Amino acid sequence: MSSLTQNNSIRFEGIGLNDLPEVAKAILDASQHPVNLLQAPMGSGKTTLCNELLKQWGSDRAGSSPTFALIEEHSGPRGTLYHVDAYRIDHEEEAYDFGFEEYIETGHPMWIEWAEKVESFLPYRVGVVYIKWESENSRTIEFFSDVAVSEIQWNHE
Repeated sequence: MSSLTQNNSIRFEGIGLNDLPEVAKAILDASQHPVNLLQAPMGSGKTTLCNELLKQWGSDRAGSSPTFALIEEHSGPRGTLYHVDAYRIDHEEEAYDFGFEEYIETGHPMWIEWAEKVESFLPYRVGVVYIKWESENSRTIEFFSDVAVSEIQWNHE
């Protein structure tokens, strides 16, 4: 594993599962905003990284994929943290119906997968993790701690 810090980003190359605790801790330490996004194609490791972020944050329970529940609430020594998987949202009205904007307004840390599906709810500035699949056992992970939503490179699968 190698890492490089420049401007408002941290880049990790050659990341395997054993490297995730160190990567997750560095991302949490560098995080500037309550709302952070995980951007990557399906199967690249968004949920796996998010589960490690939850562990490093101090969640009292293991994370899973909230694909069917859409949002999981985690508690720990730092308070409440939300893990959102918006993959199954077809229209932003669905997010409105389950009160997504209220979760954002709490100010609690939130990690969102498939955030392009709830883009209009996002605050102006967020943190963004980009994960690039290199091989079965290797990823490149880059975290930008302060990004305008208008500048985000969304998943286009």
